[in-house]
Amino acid sequence: MASPEDIDRLRQLKESEPLQEAWDHWTSTLKAYEDMETLLSDPDPAMKALASEEAAELDQKLLTILKSTFPSLLIPHSTTANLSALVELKSGVGGTESSLFLETLLRMYMRFSQSNSWKPTVVANNENEGGGIKDAIVEIKGTGAYDTLRRESGVHRVQRVPATESGGRVHTSTVTIIVLPLVEEQDAQKESLYTMDEIKLEVMRARGAGGQHVNKTESAVRITHIPTGITVSMQDERSQHQNKRRAFQVLSARLMDRKITREIAERRAKKNSLIKSADRSEKIRTYNYAQERVTDHRIGLSIMNLSAVIEGNALQDFTDALKQDFEETTMEEMLESEL
Repeated sequence: MASPEDIDRLRQLKESEPLQEAWDHWTSTLKAYEDMETLLSDPDPAMKALASEEAAELDQKLLTILKSTFPSLLIPHSTTANLSALVELKSGVGGTESSLFLETLLRMYMRFSQSNSWKPTVVANNENEGGGIKDAIVEIKGTGAYDTLRRESGVHRVQRVPATESGGRVHTSTVTIIVLPLVEEQDAQKESLYTMDEIKLEVMRARGAGGQHVNKTESAVRITHIPTGITVSMQDERSQHQNKRRAFQVLSARLMDRKITREIAERRAKKNSLIKSADRSEKIRTYNYAQERVTDHRIGLSIMNLSAVIEGNALQDFTDALKQDFEETTMEEMLESEL
């Protein structure tokens, strides 16, 4: 069995791999560029033109490595890089139209997760009688899921003509997304997120639509974290044990989120500088169906292909752009702190 020191060394080696890969890419590209330069004086015009074109492409690659790849590697390693995610979706303004939009976003995140080789599972699902889903919780298991999706937290707004609107008027509805770090039970204990004497546990009969009992056993679970007042109810699983496990999983995620948020606030106070983060009361993105446009208001990026975004494919463009914006902002703050 590996010792903690061996595990730590393996982790450090793993974290250094991107730096080695970037350096290898730089040296191989630089050598190819230098080799191509010798062909620029070739007497054959066709060969010279081909070499000039290749040299220009290699020069652009070198510039990208210098301006983007190397600076991004200077960003401190994310302590949450390996975490999976819990995504909570809550309907907001708009009634049934909001619930229908939530269902669309839920499908978008499920497809996006599958395209990234993550495993998404809906662990809670509260349907709206008029159609759509009032709220849902999705477990997304996979390395990097939390860091990729965490900037999805915030208010998502949709502008479209509802199917029930006879006058053709555009309605505006909202859904709030909350992305939490998924913490396994052993990690929750290691992080000391809670102790059992801080927990109030209640069991009850699970209920179905219209308030009807769906079983005769007390399988539904509600847990309350007394110090924070956080309450989690779970009844979607088949047994009390499964519902209890899910409830503690969601509680751990919310407490871990509070801890990360608090640490960011403390670092911000120390540096006396602003660090961009998603305000969950802030409108972060608008989905305009009439114009087939999706706009992220934090970075001013618009994609004129709404269908590709809600199908999950073009969402990657937003997550990549937000990651780049975060890294650039972090680099600027690091440079300012050195002045």
